[in-house]
Amino acid sequence: FHGLKYAGLVSHGGVRRSKISPVLQHCTLLWAYGISWSAPVGSAHDDPVLSKPDIYGESSDEISPIYSLWAIWALKYFLSVEESEDNELQFLDMVPWYSGTSADLFKTLFDLLVSVTVFLGRFDMRMMQATMNDSHDGARQEDFLYDHFSEKKEFWFDFMADTCDGGNSSYSVARLLAQPSLDARMNDDLIPLPRGNLLLIGGDLAYPNPSTENYEKRFFYPFEEALQPPSWYNKKHLAVNKPELPIGFFDLRQYDGPQSFVIPGNHDWFDGLQTFMRHICQKSWLGGWFMPQKKSYFALQLPKGWWVFGLDVALHNDIDSFQFKFFSELIRDKVKESDSVIVMTHAPNWILDSYWNNENDETGKNVSHLICDYLNGRCKLRIAGDLHHYMRHSRVQSENPAMVQHLLVNGCGGAFLHPTHVFGNLIKAYNSTYETKAAYPSFQDSRKIALDNILLFRKENWQFDFIGGSIYFILTFSMFPLCKLDHILQDDTISGHTNNFFSAVWDAFMYMVGYHSLYEWYQTVENEYIPDPMVRARIEQWTFGLYPTCIKYLMSAFDVPEVMVVTRTNICKNGMASLSRGSAILYYASVFPYFWVLSTPVASLVFGMYLYICINWLHLHFDEAFSSLRNPDYKSFTRLHIKEDGNLEVFTLAVDKVPKEWNVDSAWNNETEQQHQFSHQRFHPSKWSAILQDPIETVKIVDSFVINKRDEAEMSK
Repeated sequence: FHGLKYAGLVSHGGVRRSKISPVLQHCTLLWAYGISWSAPVGSAHDDPVLSKPDIYGESSDEISPIYSLWAIWALKYFLSVEESEDNELQFLDMVPWYSGTSADLFKTLFDLLVSVTVFLGRFDMRMMQATMNDSHDGARQEDFLYDHFSEKKEFWFDFMADTCDGGNSSYSVARLLAQPSLDARMNDDLIPLPRGNLLLIGGDLAYPNPSTENYEKRFFYPFEEALQPPSWYNKKHLAVNKPELPIGFFDLRQYDGPQSFVIPGNHDWFDGLQTFMRHICQKSWLGGWFMPQKKSYFALQLPKGWWVFGLDVALHNDIDSFQFKFFSELIRDKVKESDSVIVMTHAPNWILDSYWNNENDETGKNVSHLICDYLNGRCKLRIAGDLHHYMRHSRVQSENPAMVQHLLVNGCGGAFLHPTHVFGNLIKAYNSTYETKAAYPSFQDSRKIALDNILLFRKENWQFDFIGGSIYFILTFSMFPLCKLDHILQDDTISGHTNNFFSAVWDAFMYMVGYHSLYEWYQTVENEYIPDPMVRARIEQWTFGLYPTCIKYLMSAFDVPEVMVVTRTNICKNGMASLSRGSAILYYASVFPYFWVLSTPVASLVFGMYLYICINWLHLHFDEAFSSLRNPDYKSFTRLHIKEDGNLEVFTLAVDKVPKEWNVDSAWNNETEQQHQFSHQRFHPSKWSAILQDPIETVKIVDSFVINKRDEAEMSK
């Protein structure tokens, strides 16, 4: 029994505490049977595999003492290995977008080309989802419509997007989402906000491409560490008949744990949505969040007449005809005139159209048609991700009818930060003007962060040297060599002394790397040890002239500065045509290392300055200028609350600084796990806590507002 307790198989009450492999169970039972190391440990009837014939070749019912000692050692060893693996973080770094050596980025480019040329306009997974559905009534398709939340008196739910870039940032947000309640600071007050019953994720689940490895390591792993899936759940299991409810539940309305619904983003579409379908629509758990979702788009009927439309806009930022048919018929048959709708898409076309001056030729025309002509004022809020910051634009009162009241983008779920200051304070959409009410980070902070392109570009993107140095050399190699530069130092002006000084330095440098310097050194050594010139002449004669020639060229190959100087002198005297192809290749190969050392820091500095000027002065390249920084900070998500009176409260919670060092949370470790207990029922559901500045302690509210459902008026706190 004490052996079983040591292995964690049972507690004092006899309840199984942790999962352990059969081999370790076998060793533990063997240890528990033992009386002493010198006496027979048990009987072969108890465990015939470990009987003496297996070792000594003799017949006996006794288990070998040697085997028992081995079992004890194996038990301790494997337990220590298992414990070390469980207590080791496996968070990945932020994606190096400017790396010239990343296979992931080349695969991303290839997948994007394939998606655009093959899938887009030729094969659409959304069309297949619709045609494979059994029902032909768009408003009653069970695979797309979920109404199990609709009878609750009040309802909390969360929204996040663009997660799973770096592990630290993704886990920080997931840890906040997993807590039973958060005390978020707003001004000088602490506002208690309970965990959402529903988690909406707005796409881009893994960077840079939607591979199985990226989904598992960058998306699922941080969420599983923040809120563990049930102990009986097999991660390899494919859910073919969703929803696969936990044991003891027969209807989605009975299950009171957190659930998650997800729409794909552009990065999820790079492989034609294949990985998204396998991991979202054919899996039942995202950590401790239950996933009943079957398709890539859906409609959720929430309490008090609220709805969420999760749209899949694929790579061209619009819904297809089958999707339009489903939502238009749903509006006709299910959505009442007094209801309110939240439309969720991946891309915030209202901001991007304004930024690219596409207001007269807006993207997402089918989405706009659905909102303006079918919802006709019932869309109170649009939410999206894609841009990795938080911004809210609210409608300015006018005579035009209000198609949408608020436009909200929050893509701070874990990806690198995007700027806010490059986007206009006023934008036009749906024949109305919208004004910026909140931005995170602030415009001022956003400008300051852009300065890091000058200071930190090479530090964050040192692999860019492979690209930058090569490109610069290709652009300038035809200029080598530059001859007749001595006239620069021939000057009789007042600055002559200074020029003479630099001339002396130059001469010293040329002497150091001068003509045949390495071979001349060898000749001095040779004269010292073989002083007789006749002997050297005979050696040259006996070797048919190979002796000095081979040594000369061999040392020239190792003496790179000499190769450069000799070849340069030859080129300047006789022209480039005088060199053979091999000599020219040798010359450029000699120049390249020196050019690399001198040019790569300059290349990174020039490129960083270019990005800084573009982003802060010209408001261009917002994606390129901030992806270079790989900034994991300024993370946020939005928590929404449908009150009993039907009004919608909206809070955006944020942390300025993302921790980089974590320890196993002692509160999580000490909390007793009961049999069949779900992780969301724990007071401390997350495994890791930050060593310094834990997000739970630093979380704050950066924006809050209320949508009053009764008279459609907005009240700002």
